[in-house]
Amino acid sequence: MAVTTILLDQPWITLVLAFGFIARVTTGPRVSPLAIIASKVIVPKLGLPYRPVAGPPKRFAAAIGIAFSVSAAILSLGFGLNGIAYIVLGGLIFAAGLESMFGYCLGCQIFGILMKFGVIPESVCEDCADFDNRAKRMAELGLHPDGTPLID
Repeated sequence: MAVTTILLDQPWITLVLAFGFIARVTTGPRVSPLAIIASKVIVPKLGLPYRPVAGPPKRFAAAIGIAFSVSAAILSLGFGLNGIAYIVLGGLIFAAGLESMFGYCLGCQIFGILMKFGVIPESVCEDCADFDNRAKRMAELGLHPDGTPLID
C-alpha cells in the first residue's frame, strides 16, 4: 500500500495503511485488511508454509508501522509535504521488504534487543525470552523454531 501511495501519488491511502497497523496492534490480525488478505488469500494461494510467530514482537513491529504511517499521513494530508511523507513511507517499504523477501522482521529484532537490555520485561513475551521453550513447542507442531517444517 505504501508503494501504491507513492506510485499513484495518492496520500489518502496512508489513512488505510495506518488503520491496518492500528487494527493489528489493538486486535491482532483479525480486522487488518492486509493481514486478512495475506493470511487468507496470498499465503494459501502460493502454498507457503504456516509460520507461527509470537504475538508481542509482531504487535511491537505494527506499532512502529503506526508511527511511520501516521507520520506520513500527517505530513502529507496535514501539511502538504508529500515528498517528506513519501520518504517516511520509504522506511516502511524497506522494513516490509526485509520481512517479505528475507523473513527478517526489523521490528521484531528491535523488540528482542529491547528485551535483552531490560527495557521490555521478559514477562511480556515468555516465548521470546525462553528460546528452549519455543523450540520445544514448535517441535510439537512439527516445526523448527523459525516455523519451517521439520524434515524426517
